[in-house]
Amino acid sequence: MFPIQIWLAYTLASVLIVLAPGPDIILSIARGLSQGRLAAMLSALGAGTGILVHSVAAAYGLALIIQASTIAFLAVKLIGAAYLVWLGARALLYRNLVTFAPTARRPLHAIYLAGLMSNVLNPKIGLFVLAFIPQFVSADRGPVTMQMMTYGAWLAVIAVIGLSLIGSFASVLSGWLLRRPRMVAGINIGAGITFVATGLSAAAIKHR
Repeated sequence: MFPIQIWLAYTLASVLIVLAPGPDIILSIARGLSQGRLAAMLSALGAGTGILVHSVAAAYGLALIIQASTIAFLAVKLIGAAYLVWLGARALLYRNLVTFAPTARRPLHAIYLAGLMSNVLNPKIGLFVLAFIPQFVSADRGPVTMQMMTYGAWLAVIAVIGLSLIGSFASVLSGWLLRRPRMVAGINIGAGITFVATGLSAAAIKHR
């Protein structure tokens, strides 16, 4: 069902996708800088769970239904875009996405949920999963649903591992950044702009 050469090609492509700059990496780095390795890992776990949600939707046709319905697609698109813009606006206004103030530390469950919702509410992730995973699926190699789910789960695992490592490495820099408040402010501004741009880009996706 999963030829080794196809599996390796899928794994390499998935690693490159996970390492591409985007909201997932920014959240993991922000949590790692602010609250350490555990927070970074929970943010990564949330992102990975979000990928699983989209994989299940793609495997069982929910994503196809959303893509076929103008109203459903528009609703998901606007909700997801609004959430990403909201995250970016908060980072720009309050400069607290990356912060070392004890009072600004977030509960661990909230960190997981933020990572989860940043993916679940991002229509680009759903459309990407729907377009990417089927490239490695063939009806000649067994049940398509099983293949979709397996590839989706593996992408989620790669995302969790990759984002956890990146966020954990960022946590090592926290002491150095603590003495450089201007740089922390710059990181928050850059992260805020990225989230807003991603949200506006998601909102601009046209239904086909």
